Amino acid sequence: MSLVQSITDAVTPVVESAGYFLEDVHVVSPGNRRVITVVVDGTLNLNLDEVTVITKAISAILDESALLGETPFTLEVSSPGVDRPLTLKRHWQKNVSRLVRSVMVNGEVVTGRVDAVHDESVCVIVEGKVSHKVELPFVEIKRAQVEIEFNRKGDEL
Repeated sequence: MSLVQSITDAVTPVVESAGYFLEDVHVVSPGNRRVITVVVDGTLNLNLDEVTVITKAISAILDESALLGETPFTLEVSSPGVDRPLTLKRHWQKNVSRLVRSVMVNGEVVTGRVDAVHDESVCVIVEGKVSHKVELPFVEIKRAQVEIEFNRKGDEL
């Protein structure tokens, strides 16, 4: 079993018991130490206090475990950035009302605001001369990502 998988197996229970999702684990070894990056997400965006609490819990697990041996390590815990691809249903649910750019398997690009998330598809509102809803089956989406909006119409200052 790889070190990444071993760390994933060790920290997943503590992350899930705190009510979060383990998105990813990266390990790099520059020189004679390791940098372990753990990406954690929630149903809502995590704030700094929540990241601090889960960091302490993950650190305790890694400190007690024999996975890393005597090799010193630096632990970095963060939440996914806005550039994270939308690959799971819960990613879409978290971004309802956000503008998303979807590249379909057939090459078509659909940019629209997430309106509703269903078991096997997502409904987006495509704006134009006449706004309309488009149902995008998950199996037909090659990649999707939130579009950053600096001055979203209707947002309060």
